Parts: sequence; C-alpha cells; structure tokens
Amino acid sequence: MLTIGDFARLAGVTVRMLRHYDSLGLLVPAHVDPVTSYRRYAAAQLPRLNRLVALKDLGLTLEQVGTVLDAQVSADELRGMLTLRRAQIEEQIAADLARLDAIEARLRTIEKEGTMSELEYVEKALPAVRLAQVSGRVADVTELGTTIGPAFDRLVGGLTAAGVSLQTPSVAWYDGDTEGTTWGVGFPTALESIDHVEGVDGAEVADLPAAPRAVTVIHRGSMATIGDTWQALATAVDAAGLTAYGPCREVYLETPMDDQDAWVTELQQPVR
Repeated sequence: MLTIGDFARLAGVTVRMLRHYDSLGLLVPAHVDPVTSYRRYAAAQLPRLNRLVALKDLGLTLEQVGTVLDAQVSADELRGMLTLRRAQIEEQIAADLARLDAIEARLRTIEKEGTMSELEYVEKALPAVRLAQVSGRVADVTELGTTIGPAFDRLVGGLTAAGVSLQTPSVAWYDGDTEGTTWGVGFPTALESIDHVEGVDGAEVADLPAAPRAVTVIHRGSMATIGDTWQALATAVDAAGLTAYGPCREVYLETPMDDQDAWVTELQQPVR
C-alpha cells in the first residue's frame, strides 16, 4: 500500500486532485484508516488513474470520464482517442502561432508609422506578360499567405516534370473586389498552351495585361514583411492623388531558397 503522497508522486498528480477524485467516486482509495482517515492506495490503481488523467486531458468532463472508465476502454481505444486529440492540439498550436506571426507583423507596421521611409517609388509602364500559371480565388485575403507558396510549388513541380523550362522572374498577381481576391502565380512563357502539364489543377497559359502607368517599389526581405511595403506603396499612391486598380503584381527578382531575407521583390501597382 502507498500513502496518498507517494501515490500522487508516482502518478504525477497532486494530493488535492486525488482527494477530489475520491469525493467524486472516480478513484476510491484501496484502504482508509477508520481512526486517522488516512488514505492508502494500491499500485494496481495506477492504470485507472493514468486513464482518468488522459481522458480529462482529452477535454472530457469528470462526469464523462467516469462513464468511460466504467466502460473499461481498452488501451488501444484510448491510444486512438489520444492520437486524435494530439492532432487537434497540434492544429490549434499551428493556428495560434500563425496568429502570433500576424500580430507581430501588424505591430511592426504600427511601429513604422510616422517614420521616414527609405523606399524609392518609381512610376513606369508595365508590359503585358504571358504566363504559364495557376490561378484561384480566396474569400479572405488572410488565406493568401498559405495559398501562394504551395501554388508555386505545385506549378514548379508540374512544369519541371513536363519538361517546360522555367523563365524568370516569376510573378504573382492579385485582383481584389468586394467579394474576395483573385490570384495567380506563374512564369513568363512563349508557349501557347500547357494543357500537357499533369498534376497541376488549373495550369494554363494566360496574358497579364499591360498597364500604361504604374507605381513600383522594391521590397527587400522575406514575405513576412512584404505587407508593410504594400501598405507604404498604397499610401504613396494615395498621396500622389492617384487611383490604384488591379491586377497588381509581385515580381520576384532574386529568390535564394536558402535565405528568404535576401529576396528582392518588385511591387507593381497599376494606377490612373
């Protein structure tokens, strides 16, 4: 027999929790001294306590835990439940980390407000570009960050497998309206069609129209901070009394895969 303190230590729970489980009838001590009321537990009760704690960590109420314990869930069944719960927690952690990144990016943008910008804006005409591309649409602009990269990867894989040479610089374009944002990613091409490219849904050849007038700026660094540069560009366009219209472009001039902080991207905003 083990004292309540030793049993709690072995199980990794507090004495207070053991008393609470006892009061609920979830884990009754093997013996209670009639004189001192000291609780003693048997080592054979550890498996039940392990299941109790695991089920509670799954998010079940203690009432639900008692029902499952009484149903004598097998170790395999419990392992399956824990595996599912672990996947749910990992998904939540990933979402929370993405939310933290977004908050940090927003804070960086706020901190830059009112400071002198080193960005240099250039007005020029944009030529039409024929792209081997994939395109799509998102209802929420926050989905773009997790959409564009994988879309590029699928396109590169499909074009490479089909023997299509990848001309540079690669391009992403965006055209937003009140219902969402249409996007495209691609590589310059002289081809008339890429219907032979398999495994890339929506692969096509399409022409990005020319823009007789656009304001452009160079963004240096990773995609994590490109939103700041887009906001600065929009502010410059507005300050010049111009009106932006789509589709706007990101032209990836330098993209070393081992160092995204060394990327050089030209942002191009057609204006009137």
